[in-house]
Amino acid sequence: MAYRTEQEHEHRKNIFRQNLRYIHSKNRAKLTYTLAVNHLADKTEEELKARRGYKSSGGYNTGKPFPYDVSKHQDEIPAQYDWRLFGAVTPVKDQSVCGSCWSFGTIGHLEGAFFLKNGGDLVRLSQQALIDCSWPFGNNGCDGGEDFRVYQWMMQVGGVPTEEEYGPYLGQDGYCRINNVTLVAPIKGFVNVTSNDPNAFKLALLKHGPLSPECKNDVDGLDHAVLAVGFGTIKGEDYWLVKNSWSTYWGNDGYILMSARKNNCGVMTMPTYVEM
Repeated sequence: MAYRTEQEHEHRKNIFRQNLRYIHSKNRAKLTYTLAVNHLADKTEEELKARRGYKSSGGYNTGKPFPYDVSKHQDEIPAQYDWRLFGAVTPVKDQSVCGSCWSFGTIGHLEGAFFLKNGGDLVRLSQQALIDCSWPFGNNGCDGGEDFRVYQWMMQVGGVPTEEEYGPYLGQDGYCRINNVTLVAPIKGFVNVTSNDPNAFKLALLKHGPLSPECKNDVDGLDHAVLAVGFGTIKGEDYWLVKNSWSTYWGNDGYILMSARKNNCGVMTMPTYVEM
């Protein structure tokens, strides 16, 4: 990678060295996962934090309660599932330096829900429209947002535009052009999945498509939205199959098999799904 000045090159090299030491120290511990160098290895923790744009406001989000008695649906839950195999997941994207993970997770869920609604036709929906237009409901574009605020906005305007019609993702805040495009995927409401219940999470994912949960780091609580597209078990360890929005250079081609043990990363804390 080329840097603008020799000073910046030296600065980035020192950050890279620190991150490399961290990678080696984790891998020496022989944990259930391994780390490796990727395109973010020369970034500081503050720069990475800027990409984790989920901003939880706390409190009740106006969603409906989970309507299923999970005990009556246990036989419907398979040992593993992957929505990618059914064509319900669009390719991994890159949110760049904009803290818009909330728009990628939400759009990923809406694309899956719309896939189920319209007979298996996968349509790419616009993250940029969410960034540009959902401000009146409390979202803040590249400075963070929440899924339920998108749902509230959608219920007012009548849906969301396709990526093809609204235009490509910009990686920055833009002007809202919602009045000049056709809206699709209207929703009737949204539901809160029972918190910290793995079977409720699996059931919601099976019946309503990929879910957009929030993850947390050790310090800031829930601060990054992702997309759960499946689940399974490997070497006796249950996992969630999670799609990130940090390009295919991150994780395994943009995905991670995330341990489901003890609500790891907070995945099961506040999941929601829409009603179409």
